[in-house]
Amino acid sequence: MECLFCKIINGEIPSEKIYEDDKVMVFLDINPTTNGDSLIVPKEHYKDFLNVPEDILVHINNVIKKLYPIYQEKLKCEGLTICHNTDYGQEIKHFHIHFIPRYKIDEVKHLSNKDILLDLKEIQKKLK
Repeated sequence: MECLFCKIINGEIPSEKIYEDDKVMVFLDINPTTNGDSLIVPKEHYKDFLNVPEDILVHINNVIKKLYPIYQEKLKCEGLTICHNTDYGQEIKHFHIHFIPRYKIDEVKHLSNKDILLDLKEIQKKLK
């Protein structure tokens, strides 16, 4: 398989591994947003969130709960952003969670395109 994350998991490509168990591997992102920016990747290949079994998602949540206090202690991070892209924005088609430690001094901004946003009531109406 030509999947970058599968190659990392199989040891074909080196990584800065932070955590590993029988279901997932956590390694530092090579293009970090902040210090400690990590990727949580299931060892089995799943294209995206929609294909991941529920037990793996629960396991990933438990890994996040285990790692966050360690990052707080060791890196002195003051918050955490957890995100995932499906389809558009998903560069590597192997499900992964972005685990991004946050710091009061970081410049990570959640920008929006105000000029294309619909009224909240309009969006609610569409989604109901």
